[in-house]
Amino acid sequence: MNTNFILDSERDQDLFASITEEEIIDLWRSIKDRGISEDQAWHAVVTGLALDMAFSKSKLCKEIEH
Repeated sequence: MNTNFILDSERDQDLFASITEEEIIDLWRSIKDRGISEDQAWHAVVTGLALDMAFSKSKLCKEIEH
């Protein structure tokens, strides 16, 4: 098995495991302070996290296929 693949997948998993609630709230406040509503700011945070997760998984799938 490719050791780079293992290291990349562990790093991707660690990235999301290490995100704290405080960091998410700080991001939400930062987005909200730019003039959009609380709900829109929350949707932006959730969408960003979902996209990050989706693209990290697609990267892993591409590496598995090769």
